[in-house]
Amino acid sequence: MNRTELREAIATETGLSGAQADQALSAVLDTITATLAKGEKVTLPGFGTFETRERSAREGRNPQTGETMQIAASTAPAFKAGSGLKKAVSGN
Repeated sequence: MNRTELREAIATETGLSGAQADQALSAVLDTITATLAKGEKVTLPGFGTFETRERSAREGRNPQTGETMQIAASTAPAFKAGSGLKKAVSGN
C-alpha cells in the first residue's frame, strides 16, 4: 500500500474527502516525525511504538574496494510492533 492508497482507505473508512484524508494523514506523519526529532517516543497502544535509537561510531568496509572506513555515529528512527498488531498479522 502506498500513500495514495492509504489516503483513499482513510477517506473511505471515515467519510472524509480525499483532500481532508490527505491533510489528516500528513498531520499524523508530521507529528510523529517532529516528536522523534525531539528525541521523544510516540506510543500507540495495541499498534506499536515509534522511537529513535543511537548507533555508535564504528569501523566498516567499502564493499567495492574492501578499504576500511569510519562510519559516524547516528540517530535512526525505529518501530516496535505492539501486541495487537502482532496478533493481527500472525492471524491469532
